Amino acid sequence: MAKVAILGFGTVGSGVLEVLRTNAASICRRVGEEVSVKYICDIRDFSGHPDEALFVKEIDTVLNDEEVSVVVETIGGLNPAYFYVKSALESGKHVATSNKELVAVHGAELLALAKEKGVCFLFEASVGGGMPIITPLYESLAANVVTDIHGIINGTTNFMLTEMAQKGYDFDEALKHAQALGYAETRDPSADVDGVDAQRKICILSSLVLGREIHPENVLVRGIRDITPEDFKALAARQYTVKLIARFSCENDVLSPDISVEPMAVPNESPLAGVNDVYNAVMLRCDMLGDVMFYGKGAGKLPTASAVAADVMDALVKGDSIHQGLMWRACEPLAEGEYFCGDDACDWYLRGQGTGALEGVREIWREGNRFAGIAQAMSRKEWDAFCAKIEKNGFFVENTMRILAK
Repeated sequence: MAKVAILGFGTVGSGVLEVLRTNAASICRRVGEEVSVKYICDIRDFSGHPDEALFVKEIDTVLNDEEVSVVVETIGGLNPAYFYVKSALESGKHVATSNKELVAVHGAELLALAKEKGVCFLFEASVGGGMPIITPLYESLAANVVTDIHGIINGTTNFMLTEMAQKGYDFDEALKHAQALGYAETRDPSADVDGVDAQRKICILSSLVLGREIHPENVLVRGIRDITPEDFKALAARQYTVKLIARFSCENDVLSPDISVEPMAVPNESPLAGVNDVYNAVMLRCDMLGDVMFYGKGAGKLPTASAVAADVMDALVKGDSIHQGLMWRACEPLAEGEYFCGDDACDWYLRGQGTGALEGVREIWREGNRFAGIAQAMSRKEWDAFCAKIEKNGFFVENTMRILAK
């Protein structure tokens, strides 16, 4: 019988316990032995809980028990999760985690440590929640070179943008609704609405595709606070909507990928335009397969827990051979303030205030002195310079977005 310890008994941790128990028979059939939870490590008091006997408060209880072969980390954040995970790997135990911050910041180190110790460090749930994307990348698509990624990988912001598009909500109204439904943090939703969560996730995907570490601080990120109902109104007239897109592009130079997280104007004919509410989707462009899309629930107790439980099963069945494909090497970050930004040109959306025509901008909406338009193809540097120039000439730029190519 394989014994598992769960670190952190919140939404995902309790879900892992439920999945392992509910589907115990099928899991046993696939793994070849029973899989049971021996410990739940959480500093809170769970007196009176039906599984009270499983709870421990000291990580050493887990680390010193040779019967425990897999540790599930669902605490989140870096402290104490990083210390606990590193200690578990050093103790010769497999680790499965849903912690995207941990993987984005310490992934290279923990992958190397797992390989050294002959165990697994797995994190399928860290990017797509219940939507599989990590395993397909290093297994099913292993014979392909992935050149482009465009993903909607934050359910909170996608729900909010859906509400803004369909109900005319402004940012504050959409956030309040998301918080009321439990989709957004009530105390501090900034990791979601400012794009940080998606930034960590695209770093994980980029690192896996490139085989080298991409640091979050080197990925340009912008959230959705500047998006207004006027943006949706103006763009809808031209058959576009707005989505927070995590993107990666690397056609030729693997040392200079183009990676960002930012709101983009997405044509209605794109499959990504129809991804609504809390659903996630990732589109990949592969040199042999062509385009492929993954779609599913990016959050939620049981969807996320099912991905973690699948990692537990993979660790028990496949062992450290997984890290022949699931691996990236450590790299130094770029200099402070430098980003992985390419020079590819694209069309741009602009909303602002001013009178008169702007050369190179096709106006698509106007109310009084407020206007919106679409500009001809420019690189990001050219666009930034263009916006600075028109502001010197009396125009006030309120919002800009890249336009996803049709």
